[in-house]
Amino acid sequence: MRRFLTVLLVVTLVLGTAGLVLAQDGDPEYGGTLIYAQGADADALDPHMTTLGNSADVIVNVFDGLVRFKPGTTEIEPALATDWEVSDDGLEYVFHLRKGVKFHDGTPFNAEAVVFDIERQLNSDHPYYLEGAYPYAGFSLGMIEKVEAVDEYTVKFTLENPYAPFLKNLAMFATMIASPEAVKKYGEDIFKHPVGTGPFKFVEWVRDDHITLEANEDYWDGRPYLDELIFTVIPNNQTRLLELEEGNIHVMEGLNPTDVERVIENDNLDLLEAPGLNIGYIALHNEKKPFDNKMVRKAMNYAINKEEICKYLMGGQATPAKGPLPPTIWAYDDSLEGYPYNPEKAKTLLKGAGYGDGFEFTLRTYSAPRAYNPVGSRLATAVQQYLSEVGIKANIEQLEWGTYIEEGKAGKHTAAFFGWIADNGDPDNFLNVFFNSANQGSTNRAFYSNPKVDKLLKQAQQITDEDKRERIYKEVQGIIVDDAPFVFLNHMKMQIPIRSNVKNYVLYPTNNKYFHKVWLDQ
Repeated sequence: MRRFLTVLLVVTLVLGTAGLVLAQDGDPEYGGTLIYAQGADADALDPHMTTLGNSADVIVNVFDGLVRFKPGTTEIEPALATDWEVSDDGLEYVFHLRKGVKFHDGTPFNAEAVVFDIERQLNSDHPYYLEGAYPYAGFSLGMIEKVEAVDEYTVKFTLENPYAPFLKNLAMFATMIASPEAVKKYGEDIFKHPVGTGPFKFVEWVRDDHITLEANEDYWDGRPYLDELIFTVIPNNQTRLLELEEGNIHVMEGLNPTDVERVIENDNLDLLEAPGLNIGYIALHNEKKPFDNKMVRKAMNYAINKEEICKYLMGGQATPAKGPLPPTIWAYDDSLEGYPYNPEKAKTLLKGAGYGDGFEFTLRTYSAPRAYNPVGSRLATAVQQYLSEVGIKANIEQLEWGTYIEEGKAGKHTAAFFGWIADNGDPDNFLNVFFNSANQGSTNRAFYSNPKVDKLLKQAQQITDEDKRERIYKEVQGIIVDDAPFVFLNHMKMQIPIRSNVKNYVLYPTNNKYFHKVWLDQ
């Protein structure tokens, strides 16, 4: 029997916000252990030392930022800062901090802690700065000229230039505040010993098995309902679903599209869905042959049947990407044609580029499911087949996830599958992250460089008028699609299967997993 769900769904396409929560019956209950199953382990638990979603899901439950997203949206509300002022010229942000908050190690949260945490990412002379360790710092905090403690509970940021998404950047997992004393204690090993102010405290991390958190009894926003929260690693989608059906876990990621109906038909399970602010893509290394040739990059895009992949491989749960932005974010340009499947045009472009007989290259992939790619390495196999039909031979190379990401940042690939989920709901978080030449060696994994794009992105960051920013971002999208640094693949719907006794779980557009207000009907 199909289970009927009463849901609250909030979707604002212009702002790129979405949320879903199951209707509740009964009052919240304290107690119990919730187990969330991931397809892969975290790589670091310090907020500043990772780009990995599996790490972020743990981090957002251990740490807080100065501001945070309202549940189910990318709208800003107070967190460790109770209120703030912004100067008329947009260069100064003064935050008034919440008093009486302590880090999990018992040390006080104050303005000096904020200054310490920001400077250890940006100031190479800081005693706890780690070269190359902070992949988000450049584009999330790099606009900061100075951060200073005005008094014990007031901190002021001075920016080099106005930066429109600044507040939203401060709500991202990567800018959450860590304990200075913990950083001093653990040094380079701080990534294994997370100490924040959040609703849960870190207990242990057994690599490739589980991460255990416990309730923070003194949390400033109220004790979590759960006593314990465990993130466990189950690499296979089918195995993970079986564990969910048996009641051995409560929430999971990475549902095979073919199993959607199986979840819906199970009276003990619920399926939470919302539009996804994400993109899956193939980064073509623009500095390496043959992908230093734009005609070849365009041919790659035309050669792959993205519509068929979304319909059959992704089970109709994805939409083809026409460019770098998902259609659920403001400034998305729906007028772009993108690259519809056209193998004959691909062959013509290859011939014009001097590759009439095709070419051979190594296509890197990963096995673990991602929110933008629930089928893992099967996507690479499908792409390989389409490319073979236009004379391109792709030799698939599969790497372990940690190695895959590190070598991707370093540019050791010729072409590789990647993806991105919105951190803050602003187009800058896609376009600047992917295509600013300053982010080569970090998040610009196509090693793309276009001076005009760099200039336009900087202009858009410094304008607060959203209509003007939108016009700039649409111009950028046109340039990017024409340059084709990626194969633009798909945007995946957010889908989270849960046990029906899990209450008050909310989907966030960022796809981070927040468990502070979740309880178990026991």
